[in-house]
Amino acid sequence: MKVKMILPALTEAKSPFWRPIKYSLFPPLGLATLAGYLDEIDQVTIQDEHVETLELDDRPDLVVIQVYITSAYRAYQLADHYRSRGAHVCLGGLHVTSLPLEAVRHADTIFIGPGEDTWPAFLSDYRAGHPGRIYRSRERSLYGAPPVRRDLIKRHLYLVPNSIVVSRGCPHNCDFCYKEAFYRGGKSFYTQAVDQALGEIERLPGRHLYFLDDHLFGNPRFAAALFDGLRGMRRLWQAAGTVQSVLQPGLLEKAAASGLRSLFVGFESLSADNLRSQGKFHNLNRDYAAAVRRLHEHGVMVNASFVFGMDCDDETVFDRTVAWAVEHGVETATFHILTPYPGTLLYERLAAQGRLTIHDWDLYDTRHVVFRPTRMSRATLEAGYWRAYRDFYRWGSIYRSAQAHNSLAESLRHFAYAAGWKKFEPFWDWVIRARRVSNFLPLLESILAGFGSRESSKLPLPSIIDPMNAVSANAEEETHLIHQG
Repeated sequence: MKVKMILPALTEAKSPFWRPIKYSLFPPLGLATLAGYLDEIDQVTIQDEHVETLELDDRPDLVVIQVYITSAYRAYQLADHYRSRGAHVCLGGLHVTSLPLEAVRHADTIFIGPGEDTWPAFLSDYRAGHPGRIYRSRERSLYGAPPVRRDLIKRHLYLVPNSIVVSRGCPHNCDFCYKEAFYRGGKSFYTQAVDQALGEIERLPGRHLYFLDDHLFGNPRFAAALFDGLRGMRRLWQAAGTVQSVLQPGLLEKAAASGLRSLFVGFESLSADNLRSQGKFHNLNRDYAAAVRRLHEHGVMVNASFVFGMDCDDETVFDRTVAWAVEHGVETATFHILTPYPGTLLYERLAAQGRLTIHDWDLYDTRHVVFRPTRMSRATLEAGYWRAYRDFYRWGSIYRSAQAHNSLAESLRHFAYAAGWKKFEPFWDWVIRARRVSNFLPLLESILAGFGSRESSKLPLPSIIDPMNAVSANAEEETHLIHQG
C-alpha cells in the first residue's frame, strides 16, 4: 500500500518574499507517530509543505492530511485533488475535530480527537475493505504505542529535529484553548510510561531535545521520574510549563539538573480579572516575578506568552505588558491576539454575544482581530499587538532586559539569544531557502548549554550598544510551539 502523509503550509510560510524561522523549527511529529502503526511493507512518505514543495503528480492509495485552522483551506484543496485522483483521503487534527461537518465534505474518512485508538481501527477496516466515514476517539492511552517513524523525517530541513511528545493534553481548562474540544469524550490528559519515554529519548542523536507537550510538568510524579531518568544523559532540552509548576518546590530543580534550559510559560495576562474570565485559575494569585526569578536562578531561559484583547484589556495593556517583561529580564516573548477557535468555550461565548465579526479561517492566526473587543477598537488591538513585538525586540529593550541578570555571562547569553532570534530574520530566511537550517543546531546547543552554567562572575553587562540610538525593527509573531494533537 502506498501511503502519503501531508502537513499543509500556511500561506505566509510559502511566501516568495520572506518566511519566519518558526516554520522550519519542528518536523511533523504527529504524522510520523501515525506512520508507526503502518506495516513494514507499506510504502510511506511524509511531506511538510512548510519546508518542501509537494509532489502532486503521484497516485498514492491512501492520503492522510493533518489540518489546523489556518491551513484548513489549503488542506481541503489538497484533499479534493487527491480524491479526484482516486486516493482514499483521511483528514484529522484540531480543526477537523472542531468542525467535522465542514471537514467531512472534503474527505473519505475523518478522525475526531486523538488517533491512538481510532487510527489502528481505521487501518484494520481499510485493509478489510470497509473503511468507516467518521472515527471518534474514546479510549485514551499511550501504553504500547509503536515507536515514532523518525526515519521518515527529513532531519536536515529543521532546526529542531529532535522534537518529542511524551504526554497528551493538559490538566487545566482555559476557555480559549483547543484542548477541551479536541479531547472531548475521554481523558484530556495522559502520559506515556516513563521507561517508554526515556527509550524514545535514547533513540535521538545529538544533545538537544524539544518537548512539544502542552504541559510537560502536568503530572508531577511522571515529570519527576522522567527528569530523574534524564539526569546523566547530558541532554539540553526545552519545554512548556505553567507558573504554578515553576513555583512548585522540587520539580524545577529536578528539571534543571536534567538539562532544562528554556521554558515556554503561559503568563497570558497581568490582570487577575482577565485570568478569571478565561478560566485560567491556576495562574491566579501566583507571583509572576518570583516564577521568572526561580527560572533564572536555575539557569533556565524564559519564553513568556501573553494574550491581548481579553475583556479587561484597554489600550494601555501593550505598553504595560512589554515594560513588565523587559523589567524582569524575560529572554523572549510570544504575543498573541485573543482568538476564539471553533469548539472552545470562548468561541461559544462570543458567538452567543454576537461579537464574532470574521469567519475566514486564514485570519484565525492570533495576529488578526476576528471579534469585537470591549474596551478598544479592532484597529487599536491589532496596532498594539504589532507595537508590543516591535518595542519588546528593540535593541534598547533587549539591552535593558539583559541587564536584569546577575552576571555578565547570563546577560550576554540573553542578548545573543534574543537578538539572534528576532533581529536577524532576513538571515534566517536565507538559511531556510538554502536548506541549511540544521547546520545551526550546534550554535543553539552552545547557547542553551551556557544557560545552565552558574559559575559566571557577578558583573554588569557592558555598554556594547547605545540604547538611545538603537534601531527598531518589526518583529513577526512566534506561534505557540505546537503542542499539537
